[in-house]
Amino acid sequence: MKRYATLILTIVIALSAAAQGTNSKWVNQMFDAKHKMLVEQMQLNSSQQEKFLAIYQAMEREIYQVNRDARSTMDNVAKKKNATDADYMQAAKAMSNAKVKEGQIEAKYFTQLSKVLTKKQLFLLKQAETNFTRAMLQRKKNK
Repeated sequence: MKRYATLILTIVIALSAAAQGTNSKWVNQMFDAKHKMLVEQMQLNSSQQEKFLAIYQAMEREIYQVNRDARSTMDNVAKKKNATDADYMQAAKAMSNAKVKEGQIEAKYFTQLSKVLTKKQLFLLKQAETNFTRAMLQRKKNK
């Protein structure tokens, strides 16, 4: 299970890094593949596709930054030779709060996405994201 969590985290980081403008060929391919799958499974028309991707990429960038900040706090504590209980608590809270912030960011962008997507497409978005993760896990498993 830990292996799958690591793979999912890697995918999220890679996609988020792509959203930040990293030029890695693999990262860009992953980013493009995810967006292509989302667009296809949600059956977006060309007008919706352009608007959706602009909003979705902005959301990914914000989520990436939240997670990056939380990981930075954890890394700093992990590097300390004599970390205190307060340090550990700070890092644990940072990771917990990152999940809360992710939810808040998704809620904010849900409102924007609901102006571009149909109700069915909003529903299909989460399914498409899950399908993408499953496809990446299956691909990893088959290698």
